[in-house]
Amino acid sequence: MASSTVRPKTQDRTPQYDVSRRLLDSAAKLAYDPAIEVDWETPLDRDFHGASPEWSSLYGTAYWQELTDAQRKELTRQEAASVASTGIWFEMILQQMVLRDIYAKDPTDDRVQWALTEIAEECRHSIMFARGARKLGAPAYRPHRVAVELGRAFKTLAFGEAAYAAILVAEEVLDVMQRDWMRDERVVPFVRTINNIHVVEESRHMKFARDETRRHLAGAGRVRRQLNAFVVAIASYVIVTSMVNPKVYVNAGLDERRALGEARANEHHKSMMRSSCSGLMEFLASAGLLTRPALFFYKRANLI
Repeated sequence: MASSTVRPKTQDRTPQYDVSRRLLDSAAKLAYDPAIEVDWETPLDRDFHGASPEWSSLYGTAYWQELTDAQRKELTRQEAASVASTGIWFEMILQQMVLRDIYAKDPTDDRVQWALTEIAEECRHSIMFARGARKLGAPAYRPHRVAVELGRAFKTLAFGEAAYAAILVAEEVLDVMQRDWMRDERVVPFVRTINNIHVVEESRHMKFARDETRRHLAGAGRVRRQLNAFVVAIASYVIVTSMVNPKVYVNAGLDERRALGEARANEHHKSMMRSSCSGLMEFLASAGLLTRPALFFYKRANLI
């Protein structure tokens, strides 16, 4: 029997159609339901870390050397929960920007259908992160009020390459550290599963964000490119500096003031961030979004 699904002829396809079609096919073949895939029932085993210790904001500091093994593990669990909470915050921003981008557009178009698929995946990710943070024994970490209000403005005003490039930055930074965590047998198994799900599905989201950034920039003039490079850099700074909430130290039983001071001066953590973002910075440079004013914020965020 002939297929009832009629696809456009090859010559009618646009590059955007091909990318979106491939992403839709990938999502149909490889997608997860965190409610089923993640082991939510087994009690938290406190003999495990919540994240690879090398990614802790205090790893390599004098304070880290003084901590007991139990304190180190509790700190990484709180930090993993904080990163997850920041992920939820930005995923909510992401969903609104993508919905605004496809509002009133042809819903039969593959690009629109992929965007809706991505939003559905992000909704599942947010619930997964929230349940994961709760199982780690962490509170609901929220960004600073200033970051929340900046996010509110950004999701309302950002469009085109500014929106998609910022989405890419947030996804890429989280992706690199989660690839380490999901392979690390020191990390509690249910967190490794969460990271694996997120890495697999976010790879599709990053492909779309890169493609959309290039597409929107194709007709951009110098002034628009300079302006949006600056906006993306500020958004990136706010996102990255919001990942580890200062209260993780208190909830891990540490001296918040000392921990903050040593974390801010931690050259090991800064090096980890820079090395993990080398590919991202290369992309931004190739897209013309790594301008001199933007570099200031990327350096302040230790991304370059």
